[in-house]
Amino acid sequence: MAEAKHGGWIKWFIVLVILGGGAAGGWFYTRRGHTDAPEYQTASVGRGELTQVVTATGVLNPVKNVQVGCQVSGRINVMYVDYNSQVKQGQVIAEIDPATYNAALQQAEADLANARANLELQAVQAKRASDLYDAKLISASDFDTATATLHEAQATVQIKQATLANATANLGYCKILSPVDGVVISRAVDVGQTVASSFSTPTLFQIANDLTKMQIDSSIAEADIGTITEGQTVDFTVDAYPYRTFHGAVVQVRNAPITVNNVVTYDTVIGVTNKDYKLKPGMTANVSIVIAQREDAVRIPNAALRFHPADSLLATTNAAAPAGTNSGVPRGGAGGMWGGHHRGGPSNVHTVYVLDGEQTLVPVQIKTGISDGIFTEVTEGLKEGDTLVTGVSSGDTQSAGSANPFGGGFGRMR
Repeated sequence: MAEAKHGGWIKWFIVLVILGGGAAGGWFYTRRGHTDAPEYQTASVGRGELTQVVTATGVLNPVKNVQVGCQVSGRINVMYVDYNSQVKQGQVIAEIDPATYNAALQQAEADLANARANLELQAVQAKRASDLYDAKLISASDFDTATATLHEAQATVQIKQATLANATANLGYCKILSPVDGVVISRAVDVGQTVASSFSTPTLFQIANDLTKMQIDSSIAEADIGTITEGQTVDFTVDAYPYRTFHGAVVQVRNAPITVNNVVTYDTVIGVTNKDYKLKPGMTANVSIVIAQREDAVRIPNAALRFHPADSLLATTNAAAPAGTNSGVPRGGAGGMWGGHHRGGPSNVHTVYVLDGEQTLVPVQIKTGISDGIFTEVTEGLKEGDTLVTGVSSGDTQSAGSANPFGGGFGRMR
């Protein structure tokens, strides 16, 4: 009787274990099924302003920057200007010691006087030789010699006149004049310093013609130069005024390539107005050239273009696609898709994903326009208010993928 009672307890224990295991399995199955349902990050199609820009850096320079040198060698005797001095065209800004050139001028004057005296003598002798030759008192050879000597004296006078003009010019070069109206932005010499002018002219001053009109010489990469044209609006900042945005316009796109470390750029000149003199030569400008602008564009976040789900999450029909969208193109269809756009197709054709009423992803093909790096314009395929999937916040990574951009599944980003 005891054995029968003991066996009954064993049977009841086994039944309880089986029931408990079934309940736990059901709970786990229900829980797992709930976890497998992905939670999507979404964004609505909206409207707003879009501005597409090309960014670059450049250096501010005066539009007309004149380097003033000297044509003669000597010691700086007098300095009339300093940094930031306002100068006028033709104003004397420095003088070189003229003693040597004064002496050269006096010697040239004396040589010219001597040549003229010799010319007078040869002219008298040639006149006498002509009279004697007419009277048959000298030979033709003597007459020819006297005539040639006269011509040689005339040429010598011309040579001495040129030497005198050169000495006069060199003496004038001792006074260094400003070639333009402007302001002195650089001075490379001081009083007492000797400058030597030989094969290259030394630069003594730099004079900016007008600092109210400046230019930015910016380097634009060859990938972007095709979108740059004259007249485009430019916004830029400088480190000296980080909270102020200055404005300008593209005035020239130069054709000469600049290659540095196999990187090809092109010099783009940007005109700038500097009425308050805040901008100074040599400042580094962070340039944004406005390529295109939309005041009220239909736009979507760029994350929606990068999102790509696993095949198992895609809808098999497009009947539930939001109103106003194009029919979906399943992944792997005509042309093939990868990373949200058609491989080998137009670069402005992309595929984004919307949710139907049963939280199922539906692919929609769209055409895009300009982008500012955060939002992209949609020209065809979506309407304002449509809901797009931009990512996944949770889900079973084994069956549904992962938000890791380096992993597979529906969270894969391009």
